[in-house]
Order: sequence, then C-alpha cells, then structure tokens
Amino acid sequence: MLLSKIKSLLVFMAIALNACTEKSETIVPNPTQPIVEKNWQFETTPVWEENFDGTTVNTAKWSYEVGGSGWGNNELQYYTPGNNATVSNGMLNIIAKKETFQGSQYTSTRLISKGKGDWTYGRFEIRAKLPRGRGTWPAIWMLYTDATYGQWPASGEIDIMEHVGFDAEKIHASVHTSAYNHTRGTQKTASLLTPGATTDFQVYRVDWTPFSVRGFINNVQYFEFKNENTGFAAWPFNKNFHLLLNLAVGGNWGGAQGIDNTVFPATLSIDYVRVYKLIP
Repeated sequence: MLLSKIKSLLVFMAIALNACTEKSETIVPNPTQPIVEKNWQFETTPVWEENFDGTTVNTAKWSYEVGGSGWGNNELQYYTPGNNATVSNGMLNIIAKKETFQGSQYTSTRLISKGKGDWTYGRFEIRAKLPRGRGTWPAIWMLYTDATYGQWPASGEIDIMEHVGFDAEKIHASVHTSAYNHTRGTQKTASLLTPGATTDFQVYRVDWTPFSVRGFINNVQYFEFKNENTGFAAWPFNKNFHLLLNLAVGGNWGGAQGIDNTVFPATLSIDYVRVYKLIP
C-alpha cells in the first residue's frame, strides 16, 4: 500500500514537472518556427491622426521634452517648452535658433506622443519638409514607451526618417536593439537619395508588423529589418512605442562636418502624422 502511494506520488510529480517544463518552453523563441510574412494589411482610416489644424501644439496629443544635456549624442541645442514650435496654416514648424539659452548656444523643440499615442505595430506616415544646412539633424522616430527589456538600446528604437544637413539629399531609416546598434557597429540601416527633401514635402513611412519593420519614402520601400525569432536582443518590437519629432543641432553625427550658423533659424515642417492600425 505504501509502495503504491509512493509510486503514485512520483508519477504525479513527474507529470507536474513536465507540465511546468512545457509551459516555460512555450515562451522561448523557436528558430524552427519563425514568424512568417502573412501579407499583413493595415486599416485605411487612421486610428490616430494629427493635421495641425489649430494655432498651437495640441498638448492632448504631444508633450514637450525639455533640456540641454546633449541627449546622448553631444547635441548642442536646448529643447524649450514651446518657444520653438509654431502651428499655422495646417502645419507644425519646429524651429532651431542660434541663441543663448540655459547655457546652450542653440534652441529647438522635441515633441513626443508618449502616454498620448502609443502603439504595438501599425503603419506610421508623416509628410514633412526638412531643414537645410550643415549642423541640422532632424528626426522622425519611435521609442519604447516602457523599458520592458531595459534601457536603450535594449527596448528598441525605430527611425522613420533621419537626416543630417551636410548630406542634404540622403534620408536614413534604421532600427536599434541590443544586438544591432551603432555603438557596436552592428546598426541596421539604409539610406535613399531623395532630391527635394529640403525644398519640398515628402511622405516618410514605416510599416511595423510582427514579421518586420519596413521603411518607405513616397511609397518606395528602401529598408527592411526582419524578425529573426531569436528573442528581444534582436527583436524588442513587440511592445508599445511612441512617436518623436525633433530638430537637433550639432552632435556626433549632425555636427560631424561643423555647423553653418548662417542657416539659422532652420525649420522642420510637418504637414500631418497618421497612424493606421494593423489588421490582425
């Protein structure tokens, strides 16, 4: 009787242990069963939209990030709480100025949608005209809303559009992760020559799905980063991200060929921002 009970207990423990093991294995990425392309589609009506129809920045959708600490790139501007952003004629203008403020020699604006517009997957489309001149460094990009996998770059970054003034017609799209980032020399990026980027409006877009992040300019795809199914070090892009709009001055990349102070005030103009939901 005792032996029978012991055998039953051992069988129960083995079943329980096996169940626990199977449960833990289900959360580990399986390279033999990768997420595949499924011809992902997006809704045709924006789930979130900003057309800048008012006369001031809509603080129900955007917050100002303020400061002049260099922002991790030795940038020279101080981001002010509203002095460098105007809204008129259906347009947002982010203006970088050559002026002394809070110990910095330049001022500008950085707007974020964090807590007011956060998404996992989607189509992100922005129509913008970029500033011209050495030393300008505009960006339209996305960052993790919560540092689920750790601080940058562990929780990820998606650059929808990045531009440096000394290379006026070249546009860049990139992603940053623990495995792939510029500090390690492994950054995943692509660029496209875009005549008129600083004189005319262009449409910059990212399509973000569980399979990949793809970058477009005027509906022409030039960048793709695929989910390797190896875990968050390569693919942290399964959590909420938010939008950022900013115009930096100088810095490691923007100031690599110096700054032409005759170009200020320099303006990043944005016509609209549209976010389309991924159809499951």
